[in-house]
Amino acid sequence: MIDGSAGVRLPRNLGRRRAAMLELIGIATVGDLRASAPVAAFRRLRLHGAQASLALLWAMAAGLQGRDWRSLTGVEKRALLDALQV
Repeated sequence: MIDGSAGVRLPRNLGRRRAAMLELIGIATVGDLRASAPVAAFRRLRLHGAQASLALLWAMAAGLQGRDWRSLTGVEKRALLDALQV
């Protein structure tokens, strides 16, 4: 975990810039992100006008599992994209 822009602990993969983006939509802790779920948080960021890339979605999902975002498999990414389309 790393410290976010406000000193809040966030999962790996989420640096200060991404933490600041999440804080705009009320996500400041790991618990907030877990409660919101990565797909819902990603949708809210986009609705808020943030320039959120799919790499952020991967980072949130993998970070909650304590994994590097690059370790997500194609199947895992596809499941996240499918959930995003619903």
